[in-house]
Parts: sequence; structure tokens; C-alpha cells
Amino acid sequence: MTPLTIHLNDEAATLALGARLARSIMPGLHIVLHGDLGAGKTTLVRGLLRALGHAGAVKSPSYSLVEPYALPDMTFNHFDLYRFRDESEWHDNGFGDYFGPTSVCAVEWPEKAADLLPPADLDISLVPRGSGRDACIKADTAAGGRCLETLRLLSADAVWRPEGSVDGV
Repeated sequence: MTPLTIHLNDEAATLALGARLARSIMPGLHIVLHGDLGAGKTTLVRGLLRALGHAGAVKSPSYSLVEPYALPDMTFNHFDLYRFRDESEWHDNGFGDYFGPTSVCAVEWPEKAADLLPPADLDISLVPRGSGRDACIKADTAAGGRCLETLRLLSADAVWRPEGSVDGV
């Protein structure tokens, strides 16, 4: 399936992409988020969680490594593995148990625990471009493909660039 690239002009556009993504996800999904420090990974998750009904604060779980959110239809687990150090940390904290059919897991810095994570459904990279950033979203599974197609339809009102990406979510 062809990846979707969306140019995000600012924080509001990143939050809006998160809100659109929320309309396409379902329990059991595993999302990985790539990007440098400050790229907007947590902002994207914040937009997603707010659209799913979470009214409280959404912060990067840099020190706790995971922040679970109990939502009406699912548990949403937000991982930030930037400070993740070794495999024993994963097993001692039971992080593998967070991944299952009734939860959605979004993982920042997945490369830090690549061999321990289940396969991702959606892979999102945030890369600086101009004064904003590009979000490149690709599906790695059939479930991810369904999400990506829904997201593509929800982004139909954006401005399409010739290479198949869009501006202005």
C-alpha cells in the first residue's frame, strides 16, 4: 500500500492529524512513531487522545516509559522509549502485556526495543520540512491498511501535491 505523506504547517495541524487518526483506529492496533526530539510525536498522540475523549493532560512518558489512558472503548498505552536501556526493563515492567486486542499502543522511539515489540500496524515518521514537518504514514499490516485508507479519505479535503502527498491537514 502506498504511504501517505501529509505536510503539517504547525502544532495545530499536528493535533488535527491526531484527531483524524483517532477516527481510523481500533483496539488491537500498534502504532510506531519516529522522529527527532521535538518532532511532534507526543503532540500527535495528544491530538489522537483528545479526539478519543481524554480531557486530561497528555505528557510524554519519558521517565515512566509508558502512560496508560483508560478510554470508553479501549485502553490507550503511550510509550516513550527514549530512556529505555535494556531488555530486563521490558520484562520486569510487563510491557509486553500492554499489547493486546483491547488496547491501542503508540510507541515513540521504537528502535530502542525493536526486538521486543510486536509488529507495527502503522508506522509514522515526522520529518522537518521548511517551517513545518512532513508526516509519512505507512501501513505494515492489513489492519494498518484499513486505518490508512480511512485516513486517506478523511484527508480528502486537504490539498494534494503531485507526488501523492497532501498539504494542510
